[in-house]
Amino acid sequence: MSKAAPLKVFITGASSGIGLALARHYARAGARLGLVARRGEALADFAKSCPSRFPQASVSIHVADVRDAAALALAAQQFIDRYGLPDIVIANAGISAGAVTGHGDLPAFRAIMDTNYFGMVATFEPFAAAMVAARRGTLVGIASVAGVRGLPGAGAYSASKAAALKYLEALRVEMRPAGVAVVTIAPGYIRTPMTDGNPYPMPFLMDPDRFAANAAAAIAAKKRFAIFPRPMRVVAALLHVLPRWLYDFAFERAPRKPRAAR
Repeated sequence: MSKAAPLKVFITGASSGIGLALARHYARAGARLGLVARRGEALADFAKSCPSRFPQASVSIHVADVRDAAALALAAQQFIDRYGLPDIVIANAGISAGAVTGHGDLPAFRAIMDTNYFGMVATFEPFAAAMVAARRGTLVGIASVAGVRGLPGAGAYSASKAAALKYLEALRVEMRPAGVAVVTIAPGYIRTPMTDGNPYPMPFLMDPDRFAANAAAAIAAKKRFAIFPRPMRVVAALLHVLPRWLYDFAFERAPRKPRAAR
């Protein structure tokens, strides 16, 4: 029996947090990785560590901001030129900060939406047509439970993740006839630099490597939608059906994420 070819995986936001945990997971499995992030030094450190930690893996690094569609397209082409069409593309890059209307936070709203939503679309754009032509591949979007309801003080983040959820749902149906899978992963609280500054309790806080293993299993199974940690599925379902009057009463005094520095 011939040995299965290594997976080819392209990941944005790969320099820390969930993206780095996913990179470690796939590197451990000997994948051919394309890692994208703004922080080139962090990507280079990971790539340098791979020969000793993950000797079967191969890594290409691409310094780019997902808000720059041209830079993403170049990174995608460089990956294809080196490894071929990826099996999995994970649009993970995301930012979060408190942002409040009427306080001069419009730049934060724009940056969060440009990164978390438009950056996801821009990540998939260079690969989608080739995957359709090949009738294979999996596009993965990292959304969030925060997209289920509008969280006070985090309207920009909630809006961006709600947009991502609806976009991924539409894309899944569009791609289904062509044999291309679309997987939505909605994390709850994962221990990352993004959550380190949250000044409120984070129920079911999950280790990033454990999250990555769970997410990779859902991706391999081509699940349409998955929430991790699993107890957050119940929380998300309850939030979704909570009457507006009760939601307003429960959350109007809830602790809020610090506003973005201006």
